[in-house]
Amino acid sequence: MHQVSSNRAAIPARTRPVARLPRSTFLLATALGSATVVVPSPATQARAAEANADAEQVIVTGTRDPHQTARKSVSPVVVISARQLSQTGQADVRDALIQMIPSMTRSNMNIGNSNMTDAIQLRGLTPNQTLVLVNGKRRHTTSVMTDYTGPQQGSIPVDIDMIPVSAIDHVEVLQDGAAAQYGSDAIAGVVNIILKQSSRALTAQAINGGYYYGDGFTSGESVNWGTDLGGRGFFDLSAEYKYMDHTDRGGPDNRTGLYDNHILGNPRQQRETISYNMGYDVTENIQLYSFASYGHVNGESYQNFRTSAILPEVYPNGFSPQITLAQNDYSFTGGFKGHHLGWDWDVSTTYGGNAADVGMFDTVNPDLYQATGATPTTFDPMMTFNDTEWTTDAGIRRGFHLPVLASPLNFALGAQYRYDTYQVGAGEPASYYGGGPAADDGLSPMSASNSHRDVTAGYLDLSTQLIRNLQLDLAGRIEHYTDVGNTETGKAALRYDINPVIGLRGTISNGFRAPSLAEEHYSNLGVSPTGASGILPVNSRSAILLGSRPLRPERSMNYSVGLVLNPAPRLHIAIDAYQIDMRHRITLGGVYNGEQAIDALEAGGFGLPSGLIPADVTAQYFANTSNTRTRGADITATYQTPLGRYGSINWDVAVNVNETQITHIDDDQNGNPLLNALYQGFMTSYTPRNKQIFGGTWSNGKWSVALHEIRYGHVVSQQQYVTGPYAYSNSVYLPFYQAPRAATNILVGYQVTPSWRVALGANNLFNARQRTVPYDTNYLGTQKFNFDVQQIGFNGGYYYFQINYSML
Repeated sequence: MHQVSSNRAAIPARTRPVARLPRSTFLLATALGSATVVVPSPATQARAAEANADAEQVIVTGTRDPHQTARKSVSPVVVISARQLSQTGQADVRDALIQMIPSMTRSNMNIGNSNMTDAIQLRGLTPNQTLVLVNGKRRHTTSVMTDYTGPQQGSIPVDIDMIPVSAIDHVEVLQDGAAAQYGSDAIAGVVNIILKQSSRALTAQAINGGYYYGDGFTSGESVNWGTDLGGRGFFDLSAEYKYMDHTDRGGPDNRTGLYDNHILGNPRQQRETISYNMGYDVTENIQLYSFASYGHVNGESYQNFRTSAILPEVYPNGFSPQITLAQNDYSFTGGFKGHHLGWDWDVSTTYGGNAADVGMFDTVNPDLYQATGATPTTFDPMMTFNDTEWTTDAGIRRGFHLPVLASPLNFALGAQYRYDTYQVGAGEPASYYGGGPAADDGLSPMSASNSHRDVTAGYLDLSTQLIRNLQLDLAGRIEHYTDVGNTETGKAALRYDINPVIGLRGTISNGFRAPSLAEEHYSNLGVSPTGASGILPVNSRSAILLGSRPLRPERSMNYSVGLVLNPAPRLHIAIDAYQIDMRHRITLGGVYNGEQAIDALEAGGFGLPSGLIPADVTAQYFANTSNTRTRGADITATYQTPLGRYGSINWDVAVNVNETQITHIDDDQNGNPLLNALYQGFMTSYTPRNKQIFGGTWSNGKWSVALHEIRYGHVVSQQQYVTGPYAYSNSVYLPFYQAPRAATNILVGYQVTPSWRVALGANNLFNARQRTVPYDTNYLGTQKFNFDVQQIGFNGGYYYFQINYSML
């Protein structure tokens, strides 16, 4: 069997020529953040074999050449193994990857429903511009929009943690534009999650921990089981359970003088996920494969405390509303692949979706109480969201031996059809009556929508060595969207290995991202004790009155140049510089406040509670707001130091430097700029200018110690004034500098038996946190940290105990 597309199951698990040692012999001493995984074991020979196998691991991301390896790739690809993920002490895939890949960041979002969706982003761009694949197949996005202010606001990301961490064999991260290979969204890069293919294994993991301040208890349990299918294939089953409790980092509320406002902290979350991966050889040349996942999440997130001045008849001592999010997430892929007459072929279909109900409890609807003398304290649902993606792929590949070329010409041709849907549903009537419940307003039938589109695409890939050590990859793709039209993308990549020590590589490509259906049709209104913030559908009458235009696709040009060095037998260095020019970036824009915003929200069917400060009421819509240029570099290095009878140390360094500049800001149809200083800052200064991960892992016998430092560069936020003459202004902000911060991570492990391993670890050992924001910008006195910058968080140190079991 041979591989056709980016799904490693093309080579049956029992015949794949990748050496793997029994998991029970591993000492978990993987070098974090490195593209080459080196896992020491007690025997010197085993150490060398494992290091060589991982370094030369065949990759399937960014290439359709079935023989490409990470170290020889023409584009930078980072490979993260399951062992590395487990060493971070994180029960979530996203938070584990962020500790190992410096170009990957996240906001410490904790307000609204968006903080219960685990999104990732690369190179300072948004989650919308990073494509997520599973076994090489496009993964559907969540239906829940990141609706609170910050760099991720407006994103409809893939919730990466709906896949059990125990199901993951490794993760391949392509840090390069790849729209010509994979289509929309692959502007900043591609994250490809490769599932396990075990035919005889049982592994389990339990992680339990909490924070320095004694809260935020987190428990994550997972199990993976694989079995053989009569000698003709495998069936691999995984399940996971996670519980995370609230944290609370707010200050005393100015209105009460008490620590009774819990908005600044993690949500409470409970998640159950299950998945399988299977492959079965129908004949010697045809394989049936399938994989699927299902996840359910219940989350609860505190909103601002309401004092007893609001409906004391129900809550005489005030109340703390909590927004709830219940999600059901599902995905199924089935297909056949094989080999016939010299051609590899692959045909598959993937159907996935996400359904979410947003509700609220411990709150009231004052307008409803005034009208009827009664009000519920629980509103469920207040709104519903649902999206689906149905993608069908067909591809063929063959290598042609041509005498003028130094290696076979790898030729790949394919087609894809996708059907997208997105629905916004109204809440129960009590949730949108009048001004709605305190803290959030339910959606009325006027805001409901049902949309869909068709996407058809075709692609062509060519790769070969023109002469010895000179590799050329070419890719082209055409796509048609029924809502935004046609697009054509291409990519050229070149690598020349001067000698075994020095290699040069570079790429040039154009890319695009079609506006999501949610960006075209989403609406919502969040309410604070003093104001409200609404999002209007871009094509609605109320948004058009404010000056909106129909959305166009984002366009990009990506350039990269890299240097690969192997100056010593155990020293490997990669340096890749890049530039991403983007046009027509889609963000929330047109920040209107005061009476203009109030009129637009009321025209859009939103009711507003009484007593709000008009200047603190805003309305927005999605727009093509700007053009940007992102420049940066990724640097990685790994080195192994043998210490004889004292074991060995695997050293690793990973650095990202990144800067985004706005080169043009668009106006609305009324001549007003679509971005103010705050939203410009989200794109240019809320992500660290650099992030560095460096350290090493020592192992000897049954012991291992991993020690790493993660340093975040400075960020500058635009703080909104809440007191004084500029209170709640949307044009005058206070720039606030957060100095660089560093977190120390340590993990001490011991192999108790060949099957059992225990470890004790800490993330952010010394409890480093951000500076508190100035008093004039600290809303209600309780929001004393930046929850929207992508630097070090505000929760502080996290300490955990981990147990692993393996039976092979």
